[in-house]
Amino acid sequence: MSGLEIAIVVAAIVAGSFVKAVTGMGLPLIAIPIMAMFLDVETAVITMAIPSTLSNAFLAQREIKHYTETRHLPSMIGFGVVGAITGTLLLSVLPDQILLTSLAAAVCAYLINSVLKPDFAIDEPTSKRWTPIVGSLAGIFQGAVGISGPVVVTWVHSFRLSRGAHILSVTSIFLLAGIAQLIVFIVDGRIFEPGWIVLTAVVPMVITLPFGTRFRDRLSGAVFDQVVRASLAVSAIALLVRAFG
Repeated sequence: MSGLEIAIVVAAIVAGSFVKAVTGMGLPLIAIPIMAMFLDVETAVITMAIPSTLSNAFLAQREIKHYTETRHLPSMIGFGVVGAITGTLLLSVLPDQILLTSLAAAVCAYLINSVLKPDFAIDEPTSKRWTPIVGSLAGIFQGAVGISGPVVVTWVHSFRLSRGAHILSVTSIFLLAGIAQLIVFIVDGRIFEPGWIVLTAVVPMVITLPFGTRFRDRLSGAVFDQVVRASLAVSAIALLVRAFG
């Protein structure tokens, strides 16, 4: 990679880390498509595995006090881990275009529904019934294409949790699914090649996250809700660009 290419990747990681700190998602979604312009997709996914895991660990521990406000979190995490292992093993087999297009369509459908029905929320019995399926899908997307944020955030956003419980929920799911993905990469011997790219991703992420969390703390609940929706809209566009770009 040239100096300019490295600068572009670092800028993408800084932007993704800031959005991640504010909404709980965004780092892989922004960074992986840009990295894939200079590296193959599999290398980009593997490179972001460590920075993503570290960022989720940082944000989850920061909001752990909101655990009692979450909904079905252990179940979501458990099925997400199983899905992540499955998706990682199928990384080079599953068709990216179909996966990404389907995910973008689902996000768009949710956003349209949230505009038409601003008070839309999924009740607890319904969420309990569907959480195993959603958790498994999120894990598969995490393992196969390195991006599960649109699935997880769309689902958790429909619960209408507090800001802290929302961040804790999505980052905890990402964290455990990401660890499962990392373990598969390590066992396969696909991690740390080359190690300097991983370091290039980790350093700007670590520097940026605290600034993003301070910005999030200043947002009102209503503004935070709108920022999450905006992030989902951008994610749908990014998914389509990656699918057909």
